[in-house]
Amino acid sequence: MIHLGIIGTNWITHQFVEAALSTKKYELTAVYSRKLEKAQTFGEKYSGDIEFATDLTTFFGIAHMDTVYIASPNSLHFEQAKQAILAGKNVIVEKPAFSTPEEMDEIIHLANEQKVYFFEAARNIHEKGFKKVTDHLPSKDEIIGANFSYMKYSSRYDQVLDGGEPNIFSPHFSGGAMMDLGVYLVYAAVAWFGMPKEVHYFSRKISTGVDGLGWGILRYDSFDVAIQPGKIGDSFMPSEIYFDSGTLVLNGVNAIEKAEFHDRNHQEIVDLAIQVAENPMVEEAKDFANVLNHREDRAWGLLYEEWVELARNVNQVVYDLRKNGGITFDADNEEEI
Repeated sequence: MIHLGIIGTNWITHQFVEAALSTKKYELTAVYSRKLEKAQTFGEKYSGDIEFATDLTTFFGIAHMDTVYIASPNSLHFEQAKQAILAGKNVIVEKPAFSTPEEMDEIIHLANEQKVYFFEAARNIHEKGFKKVTDHLPSKDEIIGANFSYMKYSSRYDQVLDGGEPNIFSPHFSGGAMMDLGVYLVYAAVAWFGMPKEVHYFSRKISTGVDGLGWGILRYDSFDVAIQPGKIGDSFMPSEIYFDSGTLVLNGVNAIEKAEFHDRNHQEIVDLAIQVAENPMVEEAKDFANVLNHREDRAWGLLYEEWVELARNVNQVVYDLRKNGGITFDADNEEEI
């Protein structure tokens, strides 16, 4: 049994805990919040002997907690993950895991050194639908382009319009469209096509200094991938991958619920028959548990290494895109000091 502690008491943490508990491979052991009442309110929904902590030293000192799920504001992930790893805990860090490649490299190195695991909770790559699309893709020389979109209005943008700066739209907390919804698009591109040769990002900045939406280009040897993340408007566009022989049409790449291949050669539409889990985080929770519970299994070990390298590569591409788009975070300034 994996003894799970959590940092972050928002809706996504509830969704992950519910997914983890449904697998019967985890139990909720500890909850951290700066406010005790908030931690207890979160924990009262779940059964079991749950410990609560309002400081991280106490939290990471809980001996029987072996794995920590971190869903705090983006800029806090690095120090919290580092402290957890040094305390001997495995870490599951909600995407985007870290603000810079330097942070990502340090955490991967530290996890290896301490013989614990680091997972980035990028749920889309663990879903059955994503894997089904992966199996359907032809060789790269048969692909002529792709267009991925994920643009959804955030109610917290209303706070920005009123003069506020919520975490998800703050450069102090490594926020913005690319660092949130854009991560899913980059994960899809890098998982399916590998690292691009060059990237370009045309960002629409908002008053806080981060991107409210943007248009990105990932250039490969023989094709381009266009991406459109956004948090200040809504898009209803599908995502598409273009082949020599036709077009694969997806409802999206962040959570694939429908996929059809429009076969030009045979003049037919092939439904890929996607199965969708009720809780979209169940499949990643199962994958993480299989790695943690089968440490001597070479197959799971190799998969884990693939996920880590994919996380590293995605982090680099996201960093390059936002820098190309002129978006700077406090975390960048800290590197220069």
